[in-house]
Amino acid sequence: MRNAAEEAAKAGCRDAEEDMQQEKAEKRSYCGLLQWGIGALKAQEITEAASDAWILLEHVTGIDRTHYFLKMTESCPKEAAESYRELIGRRAQHMPVQYLTGEQDFMGYSFRVNEQVLIPRQDTELLVLEAEKKIRPGAAVLDMCTGSGCIIISLAKRCRISAFAADISEGALAVAQENAAALQADVAFIKSDLFEAVEGKYDCIVSNPPYIASGEIPRLMPEVRDYEPITALDGSADGLRFYRRIAADAKKFLKPGGWVFCEIGFDQGKTVPEIFEKEGYQEIIVKKDLAGLPRVVTARLC
Repeated sequence: MRNAAEEAAKAGCRDAEEDMQQEKAEKRSYCGLLQWGIGALKAQEITEAASDAWILLEHVTGIDRTHYFLKMTESCPKEAAESYRELIGRRAQHMPVQYLTGEQDFMGYSFRVNEQVLIPRQDTELLVLEAEKKIRPGAAVLDMCTGSGCIIISLAKRCRISAFAADISEGALAVAQENAAALQADVAFIKSDLFEAVEGKYDCIVSNPPYIASGEIPRLMPEVRDYEPITALDGSADGLRFYRRIAADAKKFLKPGGWVFCEIGFDQGKTVPEIFEKEGYQEIIVKKDLAGLPRVVTARLC
């Protein structure tokens, strides 16, 4: 009887151990990891939990959707699984997924991003598209507050121009220069507090300056408020400080008939055009984005 009981106990332990191993394997499978990631992000009220969990799994493992369905029950390599769990933990703290992967698509190009630069948004593509309409071959184009360089690099890739870009942040310029090199775009970068260190004359000046009113910043999404550079967000008390300086100072650097293109906030469709009008610009137009909100102001120095 004693031997039978011992054998039964051993068998029970083996079954329990096998169950534990099976459960562990399931948790480390591609499918198990993805489901765990989605659940962890949903628990922290991450809006795009399923999408972000997949993006991070793809980033860490290199697996695409076709191979995922073929290998979903297979075990993910241990190091990749650990890296995935770490990234999910950081995303659960609201760090933007673009900073975790280190990249963001813009105008069909992949740009490197980190916490030194604002994450390129699809809305900003309208600025590039509008500027393209006025840029002639060989034009000299300056991107003020360049950040990641996504605007000027996209223009340099799509148009035949002499490209220049300025930013006050050395960290941002380092990212922009890396992007220009990776995308083989010929851009001259200038460290400058707006136009302070800028020289020469330009046919076109483009800018996505800081335009959020200081008092609004605490109410932004944590992904923006807590991680994106405050210097790329804060446009002073009324959000208009940089537009005033650009409108006033750009006149010294624009060729006759030159254009300025600025991205604006959804509630600045009247105030920003008024600033440019007071400075003597003409042909001032406000362009709306796909959501029907004011997004780009164009103005001409005649």
